Amino acid sequence: MNAPPRVVTVGARFSSTLVLTADSVKSFATLVNDQNPLHHDDAYAAQSRFGGLIASGTQPSAYLMALVATHFSQYAQPLGLEFDIKLKQAVRSVDTLTFTWQVRSAWWKPSLNGDLVQLDGNAMNQRNETVMLANATVLVMPKAEPAAQHADEGSAR
Repeated sequence: MNAPPRVVTVGARFSSTLVLTADSVKSFATLVNDQNPLHHDDAYAAQSRFGGLIASGTQPSAYLMALVATHFSQYAQPLGLEFDIKLKQAVRSVDTLTFTWQVRSAWWKPSLNGDLVQLDGNAMNQRNETVMLANATVLVMPKAEPAAQHADEGSAR
C-alpha cells in the first residue's frame, strides 16, 4: 500500500494560457533549430493543407511541460521524470492555447523524499479543440529550507 502524498493534492488542477503569433512561432522554431518551412515561410505555409503558419510541435509541448515545473516550484521542488505527449492536430500561428494539468494520483515515496505524482494534461485552442493530450510522472519534493547561517558570518576576523 502506498503512503498518502505529503506535498501535492490528488485532483488539483492548474492551467495557463499562451497566445501565439507568427513571430513567436518563427522565433521558437528557429531557437530549437526546426527548419520546417511550415514554421517560417508564410507563402509556403499558405499553400499547405493548413493554409498558414503552424507551430513546431516542440513549442506547445515545451509550454505544457514547463507548466508542471512552474506550478509545483511555487511551493515545492519538482523534478520531471516522464512525459508522454500526443499531438492531436496542428497548432496555428493565430491560436490561443490553454494548457491544463490535473493530478491523477500521488503517493509519498520515502526513498526519494517526495511525492511521486501522475498527471493528465491537455492543450485546447480557442475553438475548444483538443490539440494535445499528455500524461506525466514527476517527483515533487518538499522545498529545501534555506541553509542555516553560520554563527560567525558577518563578524570581523
